[in-house]
Amino acid sequence: MANYVKNNLIQGEIIAYSTSYHWIIFLSAKSLLTLFLSPCIAKYSDEFTITNKRVIIKTGLIARRTLELNLTKIESVNIDQNIWGRILGYGSIQIIGTGGTKETFINIKKPLEFRKKFQELS
Repeated sequence: MANYVKNNLIQGEIIAYSTSYHWIIFLSAKSLLTLFLSPCIAKYSDEFTITNKRVIIKTGLIARRTLELNLTKIESVNIDQNIWGRILGYGSIQIIGTGGTKETFINIKKPLEFRKKFQELS
């Protein structure tokens, strides 16, 4: 559901890469306690997108939280993967912007591809 990103693209901006949460989010206590409703909502409402001009991350269904950083204002994208993350293809991404902005997002599908696409565009 890339509705937020598609509705907020500026002129000349195109989506270069988009990802979502890995299926591992369904294997948690929170998932069991909410009868898998919480991870379903997160998987289909949260967006992790790189365009040719910026990184756009939107989380939340009712209460929305967004991170929109121009590619030139991002110092680095760090990846953290444990052994299971390397085997199954998920991990955490930490986006560090100029001025000290640090945002971390966990259980992201194919985080190395996310970083690679960022590096190709910046």
